[in-house]
Amino acid sequence: MTFAWYGHLKLTEMKILPANAPLYVVILLSWAMALMEYMFMVPANRYGFRGNGGAFSLMQLKIIQEVISLTVFTVFTVVCFKGEPLEWNHLAAFFCLILAVFFVFMK
Repeated sequence: MTFAWYGHLKLTEMKILPANAPLYVVILLSWAMALMEYMFMVPANRYGFRGNGGAFSLMQLKIIQEVISLTVFTVFTVVCFKGEPLEWNHLAAFFCLILAVFFVFMK
């Protein structure tokens, strides 16, 4: 999803996607990319959910998804958009996410 939502900005810079591409082209391209993630995420949630025999509650699944998503976004931003700095408050936010994982899995 990260690449679907933000990657088109880099595709324009790399001259893969024209800067004047119509919005509907960008939306269709983004949805095509996002489809791949949905094809993995939906089964993962289905099989991971405690109500379907999995190991996790809905809250745990969501927290796991958010941590993975923000980690991927951070790596993507630092690698692809080199002008975007990683600052102390971003690291503090990650620490809060780690605390969220701790608390959601706490009995």
